[in-house]
Amino acid sequence: MSTHDVINQPPARVDVDEFAANIPLVEGIERYDAGWAVPGLGGVGRLVGSAAFQRDAERASVHEPELRAFDRWGNRIDEVEYDPSYHRILGEAVAAGAHTSAWERPGPGANVARAATFMLFAQVEPGHACPISMSHAAVAALAATPELEAAWLPRLLSREYDGRLRPEKTSALFGMAMTEKQGGSDVRANTTRAIAASEGRYLLTGHKWFCSAPMSDAFLVLAQTAAGLGCFVVPRVLDDGTRNVFAIQRLKDKLGNRSNASSEIEFDGTVGYLLGEEGRGVRTIVEMVNRTRLDCIYGSAAGMRQSVAEAAWHVRHRRAFGARLIDQPAMTAVLADLALESEAATAVSLRLARAHDDDASDAERAFRRLATAVTKYWVCKRGPGHAYEALECLGGNGYTEAFPLARRYREQPVMAIWEGSGNVIALDVLRAITREPQSVEALDAELSAARGRHPVFDEHHDRMRARLAEVAGVDEAEAAGRVRSLVAGLAVALQASLLLRTAPEALGRGFVEARLGPARGSLYGELPRDLDLTAIVDRA
Repeated sequence: MSTHDVINQPPARVDVDEFAANIPLVEGIERYDAGWAVPGLGGVGRLVGSAAFQRDAERASVHEPELRAFDRWGNRIDEVEYDPSYHRILGEAVAAGAHTSAWERPGPGANVARAATFMLFAQVEPGHACPISMSHAAVAALAATPELEAAWLPRLLSREYDGRLRPEKTSALFGMAMTEKQGGSDVRANTTRAIAASEGRYLLTGHKWFCSAPMSDAFLVLAQTAAGLGCFVVPRVLDDGTRNVFAIQRLKDKLGNRSNASSEIEFDGTVGYLLGEEGRGVRTIVEMVNRTRLDCIYGSAAGMRQSVAEAAWHVRHRRAFGARLIDQPAMTAVLADLALESEAATAVSLRLARAHDDDASDAERAFRRLATAVTKYWVCKRGPGHAYEALECLGGNGYTEAFPLARRYREQPVMAIWEGSGNVIALDVLRAITREPQSVEALDAELSAARGRHPVFDEHHDRMRARLAEVAGVDEAEAAGRVRSLVAGLAVALQASLLLRTAPEALGRGFVEARLGPARGSLYGELPRDLDLTAIVDRA
């Protein structure tokens, strides 16, 4: 029947090179001293853009992990069973070094190359990025105790993947378990206890409300000691080959991030090894938290890129009212606005990655201290709205589970919540502003580098300087009530500064006028007049 002929539907967006197609990412790799990584990134781009990888990404989300608390005879095994597609994705990400390549091969651009690898994988399948991120971040924390670092680092740097819990493994992935029912982000309210059993070895008893990726080989865990909160390495399998006590009570039924298992767990005489000093657990784990916050930015930027790529593909191939959607001014404006947001997120992600390389100066370290928190607040919060607008570009198709943007829409909020939701991050920014003035000076220097390129930017920068001075002159409670808008203003200023200096003129000018100018809109597609939308869209 002729009515069954399928016409005016876009072809499948498969077998594309996601790296080569992402011009801002390609340019950023060269800009930030990671050009040596281009061949490998091209391979990753073609892999994640393949039809087979995209099928695995869909399967891993649809066929969700299942808890196997007991075997058939009633023995506790506390295992999570994943669809084979999830293991294939994790295996490819580990083989490409998405987890720890920046530690394995440190130097200029190492974190930039690793960020790009992470973003390419997370663009297509975000759930696996959680254990990948935690494994990368754990390396920084393990340095607090050389003996534990020596025991675990070679396994973390391995490019092999084995999802089974067994003692003879030569590779490892790390997770973490910090929050509890009564405290959430307030980890000092934790009630899990750690009792010393021998030198460096403790027995933990208590619960954890969120433990992500529970099939990881070891976890960083916070627990109360006689001296206060301590940080511990808790392995799933002990040195003698037996299972550590790690009772998985249930898997969380989450809005998104469905391919990744998040769980509630109980410890009961669980073996843990002290990392760092007793009573200094927060200080020990803070560098891990900073690194995973950075990965939240990467993940949000990756999601924005997927949203733009899928929306652009659709509107280039779909016709309505006698013309392609992309050629209709209203749609052109929406897509251009989405592209501006995505490029700004990519630009700031790679700039922050470069600041985390091991050749970072004191000024770069001060810059990343404040800029990472500022950016985590803003980019991650922009993710859900951006995903929704891109979804709407696909119309009814976008609202169905047959296309990836419905999953992306549910995925984006997790990056804003994980490792500190909005208020937690904003208050961390306030602490940096009031206690670490060198971080404010470093961020201001980064903004000042774009002075004179656009009057609207200069005016905004002046306002931010005045706001920073105001915050420094009021009491802590009043400052806390004002800080969210300050953080947002600083974040947009940083993105604008980067685009004015590094992106084509149409992008830099377009972003400044669309986000800071007097004619800026409230929703995507409400752009000021006279922007070069064609240049912006073509680049996307």
